[in-house]
Amino acid sequence: MTDNLTILIADDHPIFRSGVRQVLAKEPTLTIIAEAEDGEDAFRKLSDLKPNIAILDINMPKMTGLEIARRASAIHSETKIILLTMLEDKKVFLDAMDAGVKGYLLKDSAVSEILRAVAAVRDDRHYLSPTLAEVLLQKKSVLNNQSAGILKELTPTEIRVMKGIADLKSNQEIADALFISKRTVENHRVNIAKKLNLQSSNAVIKFALQHKAELE
Repeated sequence: MTDNLTILIADDHPIFRSGVRQVLAKEPTLTIIAEAEDGEDAFRKLSDLKPNIAILDINMPKMTGLEIARRASAIHSETKIILLTMLEDKKVFLDAMDAGVKGYLLKDSAVSEILRAVAAVRDDRHYLSPTLAEVLLQKKSVLNNQSAGILKELTPTEIRVMKGIADLKSNQEIADALFISKRTVENHRVNIAKKLNLQSSNAVIKFALQHKAELE
């Protein structure tokens, strides 16, 4: 990491918060500017201090991490949010995507993955814990014949771009893999969104993750 980033950590368990803080403190380009043990305090500090990244437990007293993400989106906050969750909370993953969350990290692997998640989010990429990704993909696909027909509207290159999106690759990474320019990938993403009637970048990512198996 080369850019200096300011970080807010919010979790109601001091020991867990301390573990995350110790890992982040080893990276000299990261500065932890605030901590919070409940959602209201976390949102207040996010609003006042405007950290580059907020690492939020999804289950906190007074306000959940997901609600903080929704409120941050409503006020057009530029803070990028990483949510910490337990495996049983995977059902809220799609809601988190809708709220503009950039990272979704399992708490039992947070200490080992937090620096990778921060690096991805810093580069405006999404991060999803590999274990959680496997669980999501194991769920029965909701893709029906009508949705399959929609996918047939995509060109072979657009399908390959969608595969890259489902793997949470950046536009540049997709471009390098397909031997095309980053601008071409960006144009493909716009066309994909139009064809699938998806209204945002996160909606495209959510669709790709939901239907990753059908893109293979």
